[in-house]
Amino acid sequence: MVMAHAFLALLAGYAAVLVFDLGLRALSMRMTPSLSRESLRPSVAECIVQLGGSFLAGSLGGYTTAFLARGNSLIHVLVLALVILLMAALGSMQEQGKRPIWFLLSQVALAPIGVMAGGMMQLKMAGIL
Repeated sequence: MVMAHAFLALLAGYAAVLVFDLGLRALSMRMTPSLSRESLRPSVAECIVQLGGSFLAGSLGGYTTAFLARGNSLIHVLVLALVILLMAALGSMQEQGKRPIWFLLSQVALAPIGVMAGGMMQLKMAGIL
């Protein structure tokens, strides 16, 4: 039962990241059509907004995982950060040549940092840290 609860906490955190990130991407594509065209490179401002959204999505996922996890929540948050890091790295490899390299490297780094920040924020609010 403990293993299932840990898996569900990780799954809920990942789902929060995914839903928030997809919603933000849909909103940004509606507001800035240049992001949806593969032939055009997005502006620096559009890239920064997308990086900020990735950080916020990671923070939401980390917070959700830490909130739902039993026992040592920090381990669950670390596992989620590792999963997000791997997924961001794979996604950046697919986007190579379509986006600036600084954007791809920043996206790989910022999402897991956001997961850790969200998890730490929840642990601090719970009085654990």
